[in-house]
Amino acid sequence: MKTRIAILGYGNLGKGVEAAVAQNDDLELAAVFTRRDPAGLILRTPGVPVLPASEAPAWAEAVDVLILCGGSATDLPVQTPEYAAMFNVVDSFDTHKKIPEHFAAVDDAARAAGKLALISCGWDPGLFSLARVYANAVLPVGKDETFWGRGVSQGHSDAIRRIEGVLDARQYTVPIPAAVEAVRRGEQPVLTARDKHLRECYVVAAEGADRARIEREIKTMPYYFDEYDTSVTFVTAEELARDHAGLPHGGSVLRGGVTGWEGEHKQTVEFSLKLDSNPEFTGSVLAACARAVHRLSREGQTGCRTILDLPPAALSPVPPEELRAHFL
Repeated sequence: MKTRIAILGYGNLGKGVEAAVAQNDDLELAAVFTRRDPAGLILRTPGVPVLPASEAPAWAEAVDVLILCGGSATDLPVQTPEYAAMFNVVDSFDTHKKIPEHFAAVDDAARAAGKLALISCGWDPGLFSLARVYANAVLPVGKDETFWGRGVSQGHSDAIRRIEGVLDARQYTVPIPAAVEAVRRGEQPVLTARDKHLRECYVVAAEGADRARIEREIKTMPYYFDEYDTSVTFVTAEELARDHAGLPHGGSVLRGGVTGWEGEHKQTVEFSLKLDSNPEFTGSVLAACARAVHRLSREGQTGCRTILDLPPAALSPVPPEELRAHFL
């Protein structure tokens, strides 16, 4: 039996989910819901309806999992609890400091409706979260650091685009090489957010917009830019399309620890990603997580979960005996 997937939001991430579903024989795309004019969207998957978001509730029984592809700044805090009251849902909410309150709101909605929700799954939070938990479990005496980029952050770019007077934007997260190498050497330096990353913003402003205000709002934005050295460069729409059309990303999770009776041996764990397309990779994680949500919901689970709560086998289309034979 295939898992019937619906997508809410057909931007870069929604398109990435569509491509991921097409690569998995046990998943099928049932519908796409959008706040835009459905007539203006052309899917790559034949025969799939594109419908107004307002019609989503009518599909509650025809969809196994709804994947929410909105932004973390303003969309998902509202959408995920709302739709968790009707569907099993998956989102990629990535504002780390706000995950506990987002989890609580979604958990309340999903439990009341008897639905299962999975939040904050992608690669960070998501796969990087798993890497941190595994490394901390096996090296309890140590210190971990996470570096992102160099790449385009979809969430940060979206947050900039929500500022009045901004037509479009790309934000690059750039790790500081000296910090990365110090951690790799096992030095366990004390690093602030500012010590670890730079943030580069390329912004298309509306004609007549107050650029000084836009730059100030970016650099002081809580949870996104206020803790970092941030540069803001205003460009034309043509320059943004020419020079910043791609959506690469990546990064590394590192944990340096010690083992032995006297802590005499240094050990380093590193998990890294190098991505040509951030939204396509994130969409692939969301699709795998949707499979797991469908499986666990059929077992009667309800409420909210994160990727830390999922059995690894639930993510895979491969049968357990094959996993044991070829992956273990």
